[in-house]
Amino acid sequence: MAAVTAMLEELRDLVPLTAEGAAGRFAAQEWTPGGKSRDGVETSWRKDGIRGWIQEFRSGAVRVSFAVWTRDVDESGYFDDLDAVYEQGEQALATWLPEILDSPLAGHFAEAEPTSADEDEYITARTWTLGGRTLTAGVVQQDTDLPVMVVIVLEEPAPAAE
Repeated sequence: MAAVTAMLEELRDLVPLTAEGAAGRFAAQEWTPGGKSRDGVETSWRKDGIRGWIQEFRSGAVRVSFAVWTRDVDESGYFDDLDAVYEQGEQALATWLPEILDSPLAGHFAEAEPTSADEDEYITARTWTLGGRTLTAGVVQQDTDLPVMVVIVLEEPAPAAE
């Protein structure tokens, strides 16, 4: 997790948060590129068993995500006991939260209420504001045939229209 908190510290200082800037910080922190680039920018990274992604949306919003725990489907292609897998994810999240809450980053964020979009996206989550950005740690399953993951997500909203 130290790799994630170090990256979050690096990204906190990156204003504005851009895909190019984030990719530069991943490279500087010696993350391994995953070979997926978009518009000439590496968007997939790995370090210490953790995967990181950079997404830049058409709106201009930028999201940097880290998968710190993953539980994939069983051999049948499904979860035998989905509730048990969700519980494992919640336990893994509880293990990772102190890493964020006890990091130097904690002095820079404030607790926030999850939005309705967060409630739709996350099985369970904690959300903070970090400057004009949102930091979320939560358990997700984006589709029934995808793994359940604990993710840490830093998102900068799209710039305000002038």
